[in-house]
Amino acid sequence: MEELKARIRAEGQVLGGGILKVDSLINHQVDPVLLYAMGQEIAHRFEDANITRILTAEVSGIGPALMTGLVMQVPVVYARKRKPVTMMEPVYVEAAPSHTKGGETLLMVSPEYLTAADRILIVDDFLATGKTLHALARLVTKAGAQLVGIATVIEKSFEGGRDFLADLNVRIESLAVIESMDDGQIMLAE
Repeated sequence: MEELKARIRAEGQVLGGGILKVDSLINHQVDPVLLYAMGQEIAHRFEDANITRILTAEVSGIGPALMTGLVMQVPVVYARKRKPVTMMEPVYVEAAPSHTKGGETLLMVSPEYLTAADRILIVDDFLATGKTLHALARLVTKAGAQLVGIATVIEKSFEGGRDFLADLNVRIESLAVIESMDDGQIMLAE
C-alpha cells in the first residue's frame, strides 16, 4: 500500500530497541482517511474468505480492525486488557508480552462474542515477534472458531514474527513490510 509506505517514510520515527513510532497515523492520532483505505485493502485481500468476525487487541488494533469490519460488514471484537464489571465469567484469557509497555498483558474475550460458528480474521497494527497475534489465535482456538487469516498494518520482518506464526497455517497479509531499522533508517520492502 503505497500511501501507507510514504507516510511511514515521512512520519515514522525509529526510537531504538525495535520500536517504531507511528503515532501520527495509527497509535495516538488516527488518520481516518488512511485508516479507511487500509480497511478497504485488507477487506479486498480477504474478500473470498467468508469472514464472520474480526478479532483484534485493544487499543491500537481497533482502528484498522473497525475500518475492515465496516468494509466487510462484519462485527469487530477486541480482546480487552482489563476485565470490566460487565464481562461475566467464563472468559477466554491468554497472555501476551507487550513490547512497548514491557511485561505481560492479559487478553480477554467474552464467549458470547467469539463462537464456534465463526470464521475469524485477526487484524492488528503490527506484526513484530508475533506473540500477541499468537495469543489472539489461541483465543480463537479456545472458542472453537476457525482462524481464516491474519492482517497487519505494518510488519517488522526482521523480528521473525511471521516464522513464529507458521504453526497456525493461515494466510498472513501485511500492508507495509519493514525489512530493517538499522541506524535509525526505515527500510521498506518493495
